[in-house]
Amino acid sequence: MTHLTIDKKKYVLLSEESYQELQKKAALKWKPEKTFSVEEARAYSKKLIREWASEK
Repeated sequence: MTHLTIDKKKYVLLSEESYQELQKKAALKWKPEKTFSVEEARAYSKKLIREWASEK
């Protein structure tokens, strides 16, 4: 790993393999905020459509 400073900001250079590894780890830790059932998703989408339609 190489450290760089450009315009008083610090940056780190690392190999592409390490970068891809970090991306995989981050993706595995990510979880969606909320998962809807089919009925909940339909109700939520209808609510949003009504909101958007009323804005026009």
